[in-house]
Amino acid sequence: MTATAFRLDGKVALVTGASSGLGRHFAGVLARAGARVVVAARRLDRLEALVGEIRAAGGQAHAVALDVTDRASVVAAYDAAERAFGTVDVIVNNAGVPSGAWALKTTEAEWRDVLSVNLDGVFRIAQEGSQRLVAAGKAGSIINIASILGIAVMKTLAPYCASKAAVISLTRSMALELARNRIRINAIAPGYFRTEINDAFWATPAGAKLVSAIPTGRLGHVSELDGPLLLLASDAGSFMTGSVLTVDGGHLLSTG
Repeated sequence: MTATAFRLDGKVALVTGASSGLGRHFAGVLARAGARVVVAARRLDRLEALVGEIRAAGGQAHAVALDVTDRASVVAAYDAAERAFGTVDVIVNNAGVPSGAWALKTTEAEWRDVLSVNLDGVFRIAQEGSQRLVAAGKAGSIINIASILGIAVMKTLAPYCASKAAVISLTRSMALELARNRIRINAIAPGYFRTEINDAFWATPAGAKLVSAIPTGRLGHVSELDGPLLLLASDAGSFMTGSVLTVDGGHLLSTG
């Protein structure tokens, strides 16, 4: 296998939650690998800035407004992506929200807010994208962004942990169903990475305690997700479906 197997020339990629954090980074990685990238999120102004950066670097990108909790918005986003570049055949299902309350104090509204984005939204994006690929008779790759907290758990994060565990199960179930359609569905389960969303937390005692539990003794760099992402998105991962790649510096090993 050569390095060209990891290229995405001729592919159309959709990245949800692309206005910040990992989604923003993933969009740039896919564009540099040759994909025409559709960046999607609710904050259209931030997406337009990202599109400008990708285009300035020689890539192709298009921004679409997307609310993954709204089926009509999901359909409209795919319609806009197809008008811009054609059928989406690489999907990075990245949109997600955190939670932060003890289970006994979590309200019904808080529970639903997390599950509606982290699980229901992931299903809507994967289902709509798969339906369009099947209708077009095309192969595709869907990459769901899970978390090591979908495998292990922490206190005060019950909705988040439940949602990410469900994403892992959904990944495997849909992968089994859609293998016959040449649609590969895999997941990446990141550990702890420094992003603009959580940057301040790592300077706190609680953040330092979490880092101390990572066997490698540090947070991950977002660039260390590039390899797993490109493996699953490209022909280099053509015989992988239903896989969950943990990228966590060995953190799960320390949970016993």
